Amino acid sequence: MNAASGKGRPRGARKLKEAMTILRAMDFARKQSNEVAAYVLLALLDLGPYDAWSAAQKPLRGITPIIDFVANKYRLRYAPNTRETIRDEAVKYFVEEGLLVKNPDDPSRPTNSGKTVYQIEPTALRLCKTFKTGVWNDALKRYLATREEIKHELQRAREIARIPVRLPSGGEITLSPGGQNPLIKEFIEHFCTRFVPGGVVVYVGDAENKFQHFETDYFKRIGVVIDSAAKMPDVVIHDPKREWLVIGEAVTSAGVVDGKRRRELKALFAGFRNGLVFVTAFETRDVMGRFLGQISWETEVWIAEDPNHVVHFNGERFLGPYPDTVTG
Repeated sequence: MNAASGKGRPRGARKLKEAMTILRAMDFARKQSNEVAAYVLLALLDLGPYDAWSAAQKPLRGITPIIDFVANKYRLRYAPNTRETIRDEAVKYFVEEGLLVKNPDDPSRPTNSGKTVYQIEPTALRLCKTFKTGVWNDALKRYLATREEIKHELQRAREIARIPVRLPSGGEITLSPGGQNPLIKEFIEHFCTRFVPGGVVVYVGDAENKFQHFETDYFKRIGVVIDSAAKMPDVVIHDPKREWLVIGEAVTSAGVVDGKRRRELKALFAGFRNGLVFVTAFETRDVMGRFLGQISWETEVWIAEDPNHVVHFNGERFLGPYPDTVTG
């Protein structure tokens, strides 16, 4: 990781060493108890080089504010390209292990939101406040004894915030909260029922997990092989009765099926030899209106607030694949 700093002993070296000691005492591995991880902990306790551990607080901070805090308090400036390293090697791991809570102010915030923030878990905060006191050892033992329970409760809270989606098959998946996922839910549960009866949902994407629902074997049976690096749509539905592959994009702020995207999707699903149907889903007519100039001809539009209708961009047929998508 690249970081720009002054020469010699870094400012707050003692505080940094103490933070690393706390992380190791919490049983974090070497990578999650190194200097970067320690600075993350200090930033999320709001502790400068000369603050007492008993003064620890619980600010809400995102990745950039964490970097800014370290720069201002410890005079250590991390390069911009270290953001992902800080997120992946420290922050994400701390969330998984229950040390940090993600978006406690708004659990429905989209996974990829630029407003994402993190906060120290309350029990961990109370533990850190006891460091260098006579009750630290007993507090640490209690914390380690209840850590799995803490993780379980945090995971349960995250699961409650997830969006349940009922598939046409009767099965259920869940999506991370916020973003376009509520619209994806509407598309699967209402568009499918009305316009693709008997359809099989073979793919659903999620900002938290690109391949949240991915029927690999089913894709192979219909001649489609997907590369892990592919720019996938939001939803793919196979209509076995009419032998169509219905490809849906859910739009809340960007991402309509324009001419460029239509060509990309044709190439991505070229192995399917019976015809592709492209559908852009919007929440409201007002949102659709902002994108009218971008929507490709020979595609469909579905609006969640008026679910019984489909807008067809070109009047040759109501809903179905065009000849240029049938390669068989």
